[in-house]
Amino acid sequence: MKLHVYVHDKPVATLESIDGFRHVMTYHPDVPTENFASLLMPVRTESYAYPELHPLFRMNLPEGFLLSILQEQLGPHIGASPLQLLSVVGRNAIGRVKVAAPNADPTQPPIAFELNGILRGDNSEEAFVDLVRQHAMSGVSGVVPKFLSPKTLGEHGKGTLATDRYIIKGTTSRLPGVALNEHLCMEVSRQAGFPTAVTEVSDDGKALVVHRFDFESDGTTRKGMEDLCSLLTLRPEQKYESTWERVVSRIKDVVTLPDQQNAALSNLADLLLLTYALRNADCHTKNIALLYSSREQIELAPVYDMLTITVYDDYAKNPPGMAIEGRSTWRPGKALERFLQTRCNLAPAETLQRVERICEAIVQVTPQVIDSLRQYPSFHETGKRMLYAWNEGMNSLRLQKTWSLPRLDESIAAADLSAPLPFKPNKPERIGGSALLGKR
Repeated sequence: MKLHVYVHDKPVATLESIDGFRHVMTYHPDVPTENFASLLMPVRTESYAYPELHPLFRMNLPEGFLLSILQEQLGPHIGASPLQLLSVVGRNAIGRVKVAAPNADPTQPPIAFELNGILRGDNSEEAFVDLVRQHAMSGVSGVVPKFLSPKTLGEHGKGTLATDRYIIKGTTSRLPGVALNEHLCMEVSRQAGFPTAVTEVSDDGKALVVHRFDFESDGTTRKGMEDLCSLLTLRPEQKYESTWERVVSRIKDVVTLPDQQNAALSNLADLLLLTYALRNADCHTKNIALLYSSREQIELAPVYDMLTITVYDDYAKNPPGMAIEGRSTWRPGKALERFLQTRCNLAPAETLQRVERICEAIVQVTPQVIDSLRQYPSFHETGKRMLYAWNEGMNSLRLQKTWSLPRLDESIAAADLSAPLPFKPNKPERIGGSALLGKR
């Protein structure tokens, strides 16, 4: 099977696999050097051959449960190999690179991703997003591609769709209040003054609208985007199999201009501190990315996919998603301070300033959490747990005994909230069991 690779909707290469295993990408003759498809694959005459799908293209395939649904639904029609699935989803990729079948128009979304009865007319996407903002439950059913069941997504995983301008996320039964959770965590990042993706929540609090950030300043031209999972040549399922040290090393390899490298590492330090303060155990290599206009203009992507995941029953005991100095603990101590100083070039005084900014932002956003947990019943328990998690998170950033940091004890007491319910992780389904068998 052969697909065409486009940069800014211009054909630059072919991607093919003869046996379904070895994949080869070959640039067309006379492609401008600035139209490279990946930071790992500069324009050259020699082909790029990988034993599997190239990391850049694996990045744009769905994961886990969504991938299995795609394979099940599309397999009988077009096959279920990574390249065949990419022929469907490759036109809806994040960033400036698209992949499409030879006769397909790369500027048009695949039929499977059209939204029933909503994407119509010049302002169709805006009308669709307005619908999601106002009526999340009816909107989410339209968000999910035709071959996916909203009910199934609600039971098993996060329902997500990337449109041309937005990323729409639904709420699931396993993660109640997750849309508000992520929005409020992103609000902390914004209040702290960090580059952060713009988010909105639907009126009923059950859907999150994320404004896509892979645009140049003109609001039209796409930037290139590659996550660290791709840049570290990891498979998506290996997104946790890295460390913050490896992330820093790869950023230094790719971002070579001193000023841009220092800026990227500085923003990475902010992201790391946010991860500990907000107890985001889901910060992995797919949630860290580089944006670029050229090899001379590379930056760390703004904060995205930031949420307090440890407030949910199945994730309450999870450690941080990646280790620091071999330590996977919410009490990193001197290891975190050393990492920021030696890897991100932050002096202890600078680290204190950033910790104070984050803690102050948490204090500022806390009233929004309290208002939201009172307004939305599905967020009530999640919101209470977030307040306690943030309180612990701020305390864990007291890297030196002399640091004086705020706490949320008074705010929690003033809100007169009951204590959070104890965590009850879901028991894994027993394989091979039968309800007809007697209990032992």
